[in-house]
Amino acid sequence: MQRPDSLAAAAAYFDAGGFFADLQRRVAFRTESDTGAATPALEAYLRKEMIPPLAALGFACEVVANPVPGGGPFLIARRVEDASLPTVMTYGHGDVVSGQDAHWEEGLAPWALTARGERWYGRGTADNKGQHSINLGGLAAALEARGGRLGYNVTWLIEMGEEAASPGLHAVCEQQRDKLRADLFIASDGPRVSAARPTLFLGSRGAVNFSLRLRARPRGYHSGNWGGVLVNPGTVVSHAVASLVDERGRILVEALRPPPVTQAVRDALASIAIGGGADDPEVDEDWGEPGLSPAERLVAWNTIEVLALGAGSPQRPVNAIPSEAVAHCQLRFVVGTPWQDLQEIVRAHLDAHGFGQVEVEVTLTGAATRLDVENPWVGWARRSIEESSGQRLDLLPNLAGSLPNDVFADLLGLPTLWVPHSYPACAQHAPNEHLLAPLAREGLQIMAGLYWDLGEPGLAPWAAGRLSQSASTLS
Repeated sequence: MQRPDSLAAAAAYFDAGGFFADLQRRVAFRTESDTGAATPALEAYLRKEMIPPLAALGFACEVVANPVPGGGPFLIARRVEDASLPTVMTYGHGDVVSGQDAHWEEGLAPWALTARGERWYGRGTADNKGQHSINLGGLAAALEARGGRLGYNVTWLIEMGEEAASPGLHAVCEQQRDKLRADLFIASDGPRVSAARPTLFLGSRGAVNFSLRLRARPRGYHSGNWGGVLVNPGTVVSHAVASLVDERGRILVEALRPPPVTQAVRDALASIAIGGGADDPEVDEDWGEPGLSPAERLVAWNTIEVLALGAGSPQRPVNAIPSEAVAHCQLRFVVGTPWQDLQEIVRAHLDAHGFGQVEVEVTLTGAATRLDVENPWVGWARRSIEESSGQRLDLLPNLAGSLPNDVFADLLGLPTLWVPHSYPACAQHAPNEHLLAPLAREGLQIMAGLYWDLGEPGLAPWAAGRLSQSASTLS
C-alpha cells in the first residue's frame, strides 16, 4: 500500500461515523480537573477510553499515579517494534475545564456530543479530547496502510490535569524518563491561526500570573469624612499597574521586554494574518509594541495583561475609601525572558517608582519554548502537512498561548512539533465549545500522512532528533 491509502483510511474512519462515535463516548466522561480533587472519571477515561484502542494497536499501557496529592493520573503507552528503531512521542490530555452546564445554548450540553451543521458541540471537543482522538485515528490509519508495521516506535503520554496547570507532569516525566525516551515529539493542542488552513507551531509562549495588592487598613472609611487624608488603595494600585504597562499596552519594565525579534522569526510570521474570522474580535492596530506587525506582537513579543481589578464593591459602590485593592496580572513571554526573576524585577521596579507599599505575589508560572525554525524536522513536517492537505500552512515559531511544552523540549530534550486541529473561535474553556467537522476530517488525514512519512526510509530526519536529545542530555 502507498501513502494515499493511509489518508484514505483516515477519511473512511471519519466518513463512516467511527470518529463521531468515539468522540461521543469520550465527551460523555465528566473529566473536569479544576475541582481541586482527582475525580473517578479521570482514571476511568484512561482505562475505558484510551487503553482499549491503544492496546488494540499493540501498545503496552500503564496507568501511573500522580505524585501530587489531588492530581489526576497519567497513561504511558508504548509500542516498540524494535529497540534499535527511533521513537516518536505524542501527548494529549483527557481532562477538561468546568462544564459550565447552565450556560450552554438551549439543546446543547457539555457532556453530550451534538452536531449542528459543521459544528460538533461538547466539552473537550476542541480541548483536547477531539484533538488527541484525531491523532489516534491518524495513527491507526497509517498502521493499517503499512500492514501493521510502522518502521519506528511510538510512545503516548496522556495526562489528566493539564487544565489544572499539569500538577505532577514534570515529576512523572523525570521519574519515567527511560520509558519516555524518544527522538521526536508530535502532538496537537491549541488553535490554528485560522480555520482556513493548517498550522504548525514549534513551542509556546510562557506565562507568569502575579498579583499587586495594597492592604491599607482593616476597613473602609467614609469618603466625605476622610477623603483627601487617607491613601486610596484603588488609586495607588491603578498607578502601580500604569508604571508597568502604558495606556497603549507597551511594557515599560525593560527587564520584562523580550530580546529583539530575529529575522528568521520575522520571515516565518510575514504571511500570518491575525483575526478576520466570522467570530473573531477586530484587531486593534495601535495597541501593543510599536513597529511590530499584529502577528509579531501576538507570537514573538511579551505582553502584560490585567486579568482582573478589585477595590471596594463594584457591583454596588458605596461612598467609602476601600480598605484594600488588588490587580491580578499576567506576563505572556517568549524565549529569552528572565521570567524566573519576575517577582524580584517587579519588586525593584515598584520600589523605584514609589510603590514600596504594594505587595507582589507570583501565583502561577510556565516556561516558554521554541524549536529553531530552521531545524530539519520543521521543513519535513511542513512538506508532509502541505502534501496531505493540499494547502500552504501557517508556521508559528511558537503558540501565542501556553502549554507544558518545556517538559518535552527541555526536560526530555525533544524537537517539538504541534499540529492543532481547532480554530480561534471554538469557544475553548467557554460554553458552547465545539470542533469543526471539516477540520477534524482534514486533521485525520494530516496525521495519517505524518505517521506514514515517519516510516519512509530516508525521508524523516531522525538524526536531528537524536542530536537534539544528545545535546539536551549532555547539558
